[in-house]
Amino acid sequence: MTAPAGSAARRVVEVVGGLPTRTVVSAGVSLAVYEQGPESGPLVLLVHGYPDTHRVWDDVAADLERDHRVVRYDVRGAGASGAPGNRYGYRLEQLAADLFAVLAEVAPDRPAHVLAHDWGSIQAWEAVTDRAGPRRIASYTSISGPCLDHVGHWMRSRFARPTPRHVRQLAAQSLRSWYITAFHLPVLAPATWRLGLAAHWGRVLAEAEGVRPRSAHPQPTLADDAVRGIALYRANMLPRTLLPGRRETTVPVQLVTLTEDRYVGAALSEDLERWAPVLWRRSIAAGHWSALLEKATIVAGMTREFVDHIEHGTATPALDRARRRQPPSGEDPFVGRLAVITGAGGGIGRATAVAFAEQGADLVLCDLNLAAVERTAELARLYGRSAHAYRVDVADGAAMDTFAAQVAHTHGVPDIVVNNAGVGHSGTFLATTGAEWKRVLDVNLWGVIHGCRAFGTLMAERGTGGHIVNLASAAAYTPSKPLAAYATSKAAVAMLSDCLRAEVAGSGVRVSTIFPGIVNTGITRTTTFSDTDDTEQNARRERFSRLYARRDYPPEKVADHIVRAIRRRRPTVPVTPEARLGRLLSRLSPATMRALARIGGPGSSR
Repeated sequence: MTAPAGSAARRVVEVVGGLPTRTVVSAGVSLAVYEQGPESGPLVLLVHGYPDTHRVWDDVAADLERDHRVVRYDVRGAGASGAPGNRYGYRLEQLAADLFAVLAEVAPDRPAHVLAHDWGSIQAWEAVTDRAGPRRIASYTSISGPCLDHVGHWMRSRFARPTPRHVRQLAAQSLRSWYITAFHLPVLAPATWRLGLAAHWGRVLAEAEGVRPRSAHPQPTLADDAVRGIALYRANMLPRTLLPGRRETTVPVQLVTLTEDRYVGAALSEDLERWAPVLWRRSIAAGHWSALLEKATIVAGMTREFVDHIEHGTATPALDRARRRQPPSGEDPFVGRLAVITGAGGGIGRATAVAFAEQGADLVLCDLNLAAVERTAELARLYGRSAHAYRVDVADGAAMDTFAAQVAHTHGVPDIVVNNAGVGHSGTFLATTGAEWKRVLDVNLWGVIHGCRAFGTLMAERGTGGHIVNLASAAAYTPSKPLAAYATSKAAVAMLSDCLRAEVAGSGVRVSTIFPGIVNTGITRTTTFSDTDDTEQNARRERFSRLYARRDYPPEKVADHIVRAIRRRRPTVPVTPEARLGRLLSRLSPATMRALARIGGPGSSR
């Protein structure tokens, strides 16, 4: 199929919503086209889905129009556009012809960058994979709307090899697609829209996805648009998925997966490299409609980055990682992701860095000891991943802010942040001096606060999700007379993690708190002790180092728990048997824990 000949157009016939409108006629159906932004900017064509109109793009278009020529149109049967006489006028071949007709009118001499959502994305795939696609379309950003032929092949491959994983994928997507069956019933779907769903659609979006009310969305024509649009499903869904064609493209494609989409699962795109080899994979922590209506700046930002890359060859660190991103086999949280780890010069920090590199993550590491953290970076690079080392004092809030800004500029906003840096101290409450309290709280508590604030802000604003891991200790819930300052700092880390988890959940950022017990790390060699001279300090360090060495619980096992916590999205993870026992006793018998606190204990617990 190529762009249809004989498509007529009338130049700027009216102004709707402040935007110039022209009418493009495609196969006898008039299409209302809306334009904004500078004529000299790169052309971006926005294609809406079901049951929307061009107004669903209002916020995205307002952002993009600063430096792009933005064109959007009401697809046939929606908004101010005309409707075909029967459902065959909604076939994908004709929808793609509409897209080409619009491009032929607004940009006859240059290719356009297409951004599409839902059914807009489905029909745009038809155009992108047409033989005219590479000539007319410079790039394609697809959001929550797969090519139906690709879906058909995806289904066939899983039915042909019904492994447990493939069966789960088929079952999960079938549950997500329940509404498609309803749309094929002759009376139910139209009646549902006309008898109440259209009138309450705004409330449905608000309750299901947190979409705030706004003017012109849902549109006044929603009931009619939705009823007519049912023909999209009836004309295309079964023919294309049951008898799929081979639809390939060389057009650069940016696939944006919505991690909270209730309708289009990420697994549907697992085989996409087969059909679109020039592929970037990105994700946004949003629902099916909230991505456009609540996180428009993120959608616009990703589109701007992609268009700029195609036009000028520039690429942000995030776009570079998106090009290397693997197919979403369960949305692997490590492969191609960027992780920041503090206190990575040894112990749990080094072990975690190596474990992350082994899982496929790229690393940015920091520590006060630059030589030690550079050695960690060398070890991580042995797994073929990039690793960069920095000297940073986590107790210095300004330094951490600078570090976070540098990481974001040079490497991109991280997907994982592990606040691991910590120091040990042993001393009763009355014996611990103000300077000793300050040292412990500056690193163990304020270091975590600085890391969460500096990187958490970037992650939440980016809106694509992520994971923050805070290292606490079993001492957080195991009161001990000689660990007053240390236990207090770790208990505070546990509580701030709980508070932060509640705050950033809406941004798709998860928070895990790790509670190690007695772990054989270098912390014992730098632990300080109250009411002791240098000789006694060294003697106690040596004694406790031997004790921890005999316990011999390696930091690599803690790193394994951190990896599992991220994969399984676990909020709290006690590590080592004594840590799990202490947590159980703290819940079942707090009085017992208070009695044990009087006995005292060794030193810091990691």
